[in-house]
Amino acid sequence: MYRSYDDVMLEPQYSEVRSRKCISIAPSLEIGAPQCKTVLSMKTPIISSPMDTVTGVTMALTMYLEGGLGVLHRYNTVEEQVTMVKKLQSICGDQLEVVAAAVGVSGDFLERAIALREAGCNLIVVDVAHGHHILVKNALEMLRIKVGDNVHLMAGNVASVRGIIDLHQWGADSIRVGVGSGSICSTRIKTGHGVPTLEVLLQAKENAYCLENQPVLIADGGIKTSGDIVKAMAAGASYVMLGSLLAGTDQAPGQVISIGDKSYKNYRGMASPEAQNAWRGAVNSNEGISTMIPHKGCVSGILDDLNRGIRSGFSYSGAENLKELQELAIFKNVSPASSLESSTHILGLKGVVG
Repeated sequence: MYRSYDDVMLEPQYSEVRSRKCISIAPSLEIGAPQCKTVLSMKTPIISSPMDTVTGVTMALTMYLEGGLGVLHRYNTVEEQVTMVKKLQSICGDQLEVVAAAVGVSGDFLERAIALREAGCNLIVVDVAHGHHILVKNALEMLRIKVGDNVHLMAGNVASVRGIIDLHQWGADSIRVGVGSGSICSTRIKTGHGVPTLEVLLQAKENAYCLENQPVLIADGGIKTSGDIVKAMAAGASYVMLGSLLAGTDQAPGQVISIGDKSYKNYRGMASPEAQNAWRGAVNSNEGISTMIPHKGCVSGILDDLNRGIRSGFSYSGAENLKELQELAIFKNVSPASSLESSTHILGLKGVVG
């Protein structure tokens, strides 16, 4: 049986963690070749997704200041994306340790990557829906030659252990895991393809012996709560990439839209017709939707809440860091009744006012 986030819970373990303040919830991110490696000390395992309604300059800056990472989206011209990189740096006085931006695998992707590197980008994300593909292989091999060893290459998305192994062998330093699991993604419905992200992570963890060395994995899509983040990390992910949880905030691109006494912001999948028309003036596929979500205010509050939940999750497994969490974690399959019991189910009782 394939396992998704709601199919499992982590069994509480004996803990000697006296304070959650001493828990380190994010590993360092390494960028560059060993002889000139930059080690980014991250405070949170959260990376904001390279979507045009999630990560622009403001979100990328805020994520960095909060100890995470934001990946500038690629749904614009090369010149516009380079301008985003330069603007991000001039806000910070060129003191950013890492500047991350996305590219595709066709068209201007190589020109874009070179321009981004020259502008100061040192983490490039090869950003496609189906990452276990010959075009991704070719792109990674070409990028490694053109941008050099000092740039961290993140690639994806994949939904199998074989995909993880292949992307790692093709040159990816880190790999995004998850196909069709995003809240605005309809890939699984439209194509019939996809594997629950947690299942892929668990299979990779169980088959770690087949990898020459463990690549950095990013759980991408389908994460609804801090508890899901803890499960993803316990299953083998070092980081998570979030879209919907960060969308709708002040820092996400787009204007606040008022309807009556409520406020909203747009949120759309990059494979949605609306996004494709806005980006390239044509629709090549229809594997996403566009919607409006409630305006959430400052993203910092959301990150604080998620980080508190993650630290608490680590403590319930008796872990003070990611390595300990992954060693100690015990997954238990749960029934639908167990999932219901895990919710704040009093709100469903008659006479209770939420």
